[in-house]
Amino acid sequence: MQYFWAVGAVGGRRGLALSTVAEPAPRFFRQIGAYCSVDTLYAFGAAPMTDATVASVLEPTDRPFGDTGHRHADVVMAGAGPAGLAAALAVAQAGQRVTVLAPGVGPAGLAPARAIDLRTTAVLGDGIAYLQRLGVWERVAAVSAPLAGIRLIDDRNGWFRAPEVLFRAAETGRVAFGYNIPNAPLVAGLLAAATENAAVTLIETRGVVRAAPSTESVVLETQEGLFFRAKLAIAADGRASVVRAAAGIRTREWSYPQTALVVSFGHSRPHDGISTEFHRAVGPFTTVPLPDDRWGHASSLVWVETPDEAARLMALGDDAFVVAVERRLGGLLGRLRNLGPRAKFPLKGLMATTTGRNRVALIGEAAHVVPPIGAQGLNLGFRDGAALAEALSGLNGDPGDAVVTTRYARARAADLVSREIGIDLLNRALLTNMAPLQAMRGLGLHALANSPTLRRAAVEMGLRPPGPVPALMQPLAEV
Repeated sequence: MQYFWAVGAVGGRRGLALSTVAEPAPRFFRQIGAYCSVDTLYAFGAAPMTDATVASVLEPTDRPFGDTGHRHADVVMAGAGPAGLAAALAVAQAGQRVTVLAPGVGPAGLAPARAIDLRTTAVLGDGIAYLQRLGVWERVAAVSAPLAGIRLIDDRNGWFRAPEVLFRAAETGRVAFGYNIPNAPLVAGLLAAATENAAVTLIETRGVVRAAPSTESVVLETQEGLFFRAKLAIAADGRASVVRAAAGIRTREWSYPQTALVVSFGHSRPHDGISTEFHRAVGPFTTVPLPDDRWGHASSLVWVETPDEAARLMALGDDAFVVAVERRLGGLLGRLRNLGPRAKFPLKGLMATTTGRNRVALIGEAAHVVPPIGAQGLNLGFRDGAALAEALSGLNGDPGDAVVTTRYARARAADLVSREIGIDLLNRALLTNMAPLQAMRGLGLHALANSPTLRRAAVEMGLRPPGPVPALMQPLAEV
């Protein structure tokens, strides 16, 4: 029989409500043998159960940490950003049942509103195939803009000025290098797909506060005092990951003397699907195409500056800020209009020493944080999820076994190390004033500008990770 369920609390007691009636949210609750209305609803969904299992499912969950009153799952995930939600869908496709513990994943109107993410993400070719195979691409295609080209402009005003370099997707036989997708609808599309997936259970929580891996399983405790036991825990809870720390996985962290400012705006001249990156001594200034809207053309901007200058720019009024952007663009996109909200964040880096150990697999920023250069951040997180699904594919045994986590860690190692080194060198090459390094950089751009063969090789290096491409990232139809 199909039961509709809700995890909730009343009078400080927690438990699980079940109903055979299809309601938007079951409003009755079993608390030590009595039914009453729910004060706080943490999660809601539907699942097939036999009548014989109902009594065991209804047991109370407020027991001490380490007790036997845990909810059980094949795989439990902490966090639900875009990399995490995509990984949950990928792991579900690999045959595992996944329970996701995170804020903002409950039913509409019951979960706290997620903070609005003003950023956009350039999802590259393999990432688009990944979204297609997860059933998400069709949900975000209409708000995504194709990246038909990438233009590099040397704006350092140095003594050795390099020529402009334009990489065109058509030159490599592609329709587009990828698509620029606003983060908010991307997360909404992933969340909708996860909600519809019978193998994914979404549990609303203010966060995971404790994790305890052991030889046989791993237990996660939420801020509300709910406990979940699984064979494998996926840490998608960000750079300050509680689950990563519990698994004893160390990290290297560093920072840059830079702050990134992000904003979207409309403009009078078409972008022609070309992302333009101005290489400046303080960091890149990058415009990325957005789909045309009812007012005309639109783009997103990532402007890297010193922290003091970023603070000054954030404090400007809209008119003064538009003037500053137009001056920096030099007329490339014409007159600007419809300026969106601005946000800024410091540039930092983080790399975990491994992505899998002690029944824990790291995903996204729990494993790596890189500067917004070369559109690598979320694309790395998507490759994490695809590689984890590959490590679990066809598995009949324990999903948290050391063989699985080691296989996953090895699959991700070369890609992560090469991207970390490459992105760090690119960023520091802009910051340095050493003449020999600037000359080498300029000569490299000259070679790229004059050789289609070198441009194609550079594109393949940027788009294709080292090693085999996971099955979930194998190309489908061109979009």
